[in-house]
Amino acid sequence: MHAAGGQKVLRLQTRQIEVGGKAATRYGVTQPSGAVGLTLDEGDLFDVRVENTLKVTSGLHWHGLNPPWQQDGVPYISGPPIAPGQSAAYKFPALPAGTRWMHSHFGLQEQDLLAAPLIVRETDAIRSGRQEVVVLFEDFSWTSPDALLARLRQPPSGGMAMGGMAMSGMKMSMDPAKPDLNDIQYDAYLANDRTLADPQVVDVERAGDVRLRLINGSASTNFTIDLGADEGTLLSVDGNPVEPLKASLFPLAIAQRADILVRLLGDGRAVPVLARGEGRTLQAGIVLRPRGAAIAKIPAESAIDGPVVGLKQEILLRAAQPLPARRVDRSIPVSLTGSMMGYNWSMPVHDMTGAPATVARGERVELVMRNDTMMAHPMHLHGHSFQVTEINERKIAGAIRDCILVPPRTTVKVVFDADNPGIWAYHCHNLYHMAAGMFTTLVYRDFT
Repeated sequence: MHAAGGQKVLRLQTRQIEVGGKAATRYGVTQPSGAVGLTLDEGDLFDVRVENTLKVTSGLHWHGLNPPWQQDGVPYISGPPIAPGQSAAYKFPALPAGTRWMHSHFGLQEQDLLAAPLIVRETDAIRSGRQEVVVLFEDFSWTSPDALLARLRQPPSGGMAMGGMAMSGMKMSMDPAKPDLNDIQYDAYLANDRTLADPQVVDVERAGDVRLRLINGSASTNFTIDLGADEGTLLSVDGNPVEPLKASLFPLAIAQRADILVRLLGDGRAVPVLARGEGRTLQAGIVLRPRGAAIAKIPAESAIDGPVVGLKQEILLRAAQPLPARRVDRSIPVSLTGSMMGYNWSMPVHDMTGAPATVARGERVELVMRNDTMMAHPMHLHGHSFQVTEINERKIAGAIRDCILVPPRTTVKVVFDADNPGIWAYHCHNLYHMAAGMFTTLVYRDFT
């Protein structure tokens, strides 16, 4: 490991963006230079000081990196949060390389856009010389996160299946056999802080390859990446390489990332890269523009709802660097339970609500996640990378990930090697599900 030019500084601060022609004050993560987030190279040391210039307590979690547990940035588990005007230092190997991201794990601050890209560029990506474009997708509401959660948790009233449903903007299924796709009807989706009224336009060569590093940093929205008439090649998921897969549509659940190679054909056409909200017409995106290309106006809402995000593509993925073959030492059943009625969620381990998952160092561990609800849950384990091994009893040598979507009435198995002792957060990455109880920990026995 080598230092990347000494210690980097990341500042938590307020900023203004424009949404629908109106100014919105939200949070952000920038370096003193104004650069958003952080980019390192494979082999660099992660040497960062986080300065909290906000008026509220906060902090950052390094999503997808596997640091020592005390530096994971989860308040009251990894360590104390960062008080206003204070700072905290982090120093560890920047591993694993790939497309990662950073976000607050304090309260509901992620909904206030306290997130940013965290890229550790792979050596082969650097050597390729390909242009890279990083896009952070987020969901936006003019309503405060606390008010959104309070409305979701309102008790039934007035004969409605969910009190305050109209106020909260939920699109809740009234059919018990039909999945619920969205808790919240957002006012806008953002791509690098911009809507399609004024999207980011990236200049590219007329012919050549562009590596898209796409991050779903939304609080509560699954997306499908849509390349339209163009085709891309999936190179990695959650920062980890997969056997190349060509498609024009790529599901991207909350907190997941996808590196997609787009080949410009030399025909001079601009290439939109859209993120379509699941079950909604709302969308966001950027435009790749060869020199001289005309750019057509892209509506903020498509003619049809975005596709349901499931595991049809997931089941096709194969890890380019799978975990070594070995038997499972410990299998841990995790039930994903809860209901839109009253908005209570949980994830009992071994059928015990509130119990942690416990492991011993050196074990090959299997997590068996069974979703008993009618909502999908993007499940994230901190401090580890796991391999997807089974979907509804179909065994696969699937992708290496840190976040896997578990759709309604679905069972997904993943395995990982217990090689990073500590206390680790393990939760649904839908921010409101997590806040309403779908959170536990993975604890190593006898660690120091």
